[in-house]
Amino acid sequence: MTGPAVYFLLGLSLLLATVLPQVTRRIAVSPPMVLVAVGMLIGLLPLAEEVSLDPMDHPALVTHGTEFTVLVSLMGVGLAIDRTLDLRSWTSWRTWSPVWRLLLLAMPLTILGTALLGWWVAGLTPAVALLLGAVLAPTDPVLASDVQVGEPLTDDIDDPAKEDRPEEDDDIRFSLTAEAGLNDGLAFPFVHLALLLLAGGFTAIDAGAWVGWYVVGKIALGIVVGLIAGWLLGRQAFHARTDTLRLADHGEPLLALAALLAAYGAAELVGGYGFLAVFACAMRLRSSARGHSYQRAMHGVVERLERLMTLMVLLVLGMAMTQGLLADLDWRGVVVALALVLVVRPLAGYAALAVRWRDEDRDGGLDRGERVAVAFFGVRGVGSLFYLGYAASHEHLPEEPWLWSTVAFTVVVSVLLHGATATPAMSRLDARRKAPSSQG
Repeated sequence: MTGPAVYFLLGLSLLLATVLPQVTRRIAVSPPMVLVAVGMLIGLLPLAEEVSLDPMDHPALVTHGTEFTVLVSLMGVGLAIDRTLDLRSWTSWRTWSPVWRLLLLAMPLTILGTALLGWWVAGLTPAVALLLGAVLAPTDPVLASDVQVGEPLTDDIDDPAKEDRPEEDDDIRFSLTAEAGLNDGLAFPFVHLALLLLAGGFTAIDAGAWVGWYVVGKIALGIVVGLIAGWLLGRQAFHARTDTLRLADHGEPLLALAALLAAYGAAELVGGYGFLAVFACAMRLRSSARGHSYQRAMHGVVERLERLMTLMVLLVLGMAMTQGLLADLDWRGVVVALALVLVVRPLAGYAALAVRWRDEDRDGGLDRGERVAVAFFGVRGVGSLFYLGYAASHEHLPEEPWLWSTVAFTVVVSVLLHGATATPAMSRLDARRKAPSSQG
């Protein structure tokens, strides 16, 4: 891609990232939907034909671009969640009940269901089918802003967020946001398992090593590194003995970017999952001074960068779609995508939330309608593009062009379907939630 083309995309993405949220706020059209459509139109222009947007021609650019986008998203999610998680309190753990259910039950069921579709419907080998399931497992509520929590609440006297968003820490938004923050890292073990199977010679000993290292070891290292980084940076920002080092008093919000880069780099250096480290770092940094206005300042910087990166990726995705990215899409890919979005994820999510559900009157409890909403809004997004790019850069993938077409199509289907339904669905649930209190 030429220099002028890059500047054009950056400028257009920044302009649209600024304008679209205001324009689409009260209608059932999300900014990602508009970005994909605009990208498709740009891809039809003669000038666009001079630029190759085939992800197989730019594996490093695709992988690292989507990787950084996911990292920024994870930091923003971790800073935005208001609900605490006290590792020493069982009550606190129980308030996160929907999240644990989505991670430990819904995600493996989704991977299994998608892998079975890939094997049975698409005729993929078991290893490639497993990779497809792992790639499409992570959720990304950033692409449907109505189903994620908003900016962090603080103790500011004039904080308008306290009046404007009293419902945004409800269990639906919290569950979807926290799920996306954690499953971006927890899908990695299954991606690695698929790569190990593709490499051949996978034995029972290798299975034990996979469980011990890729499932337990790397997850633990990522979380521990993230918690340590968040604690150290929180101490420095809010509780440093010298005023010059207490960044919270100076309002310098770039600490959030430094934190995500440091946590990710440190975790990857020791072999842990960097995605989990960034989310854990953000959560720990938030808990250092939960009500401080500096939390909103940091979140504001991350949110703007996240919006720019996400919309730029979607703009390029739309351009690529009209330049041949979907050339290898066939009926098999269409069936897999629609089945995942409309059947597999909703059923897996609802099953995970319905088994011995928590009473709806308690934190972490969902009624039937809320369980349906959480199960349905499993948005697929940038994380899926990253995982496929990561896998393709580490191992030769049979049917790689078909995989790219199918994953891209699934992301676009999710963007359109969830983007169109998020606003009316969440508005109805919010109105129903307020009705009892207004009647009383």
